[in-house]
Amino acid sequence: MVSEPTVADATNRIYESLQADNADIDLHIATLKAALTRQGLKEAVFDPTRLVQNNRSGRKLMQAYFRQRGVTVKFSAS
Repeated sequence: MVSEPTVADATNRIYESLQADNADIDLHIATLKAALTRQGLKEAVFDPTRLVQNNRSGRKLMQAYFRQRGVTVKFSAS
């Protein structure tokens, strides 16, 4: 039996996708959304230091893009 990815696994895949010029980002967002639902969480928390665009506009763009796909994004304090 194949285990479902955890929120941490899905989050790491999103970091990798962002580094790879957003390759398969929509697939990884869907995986993250499913993992959040399974674990009963309402939002995904990202480390802003691991983002390609770690500035206000980059974070706001990421939040808006994920929100359109049903995932609320928060950023941890660094």
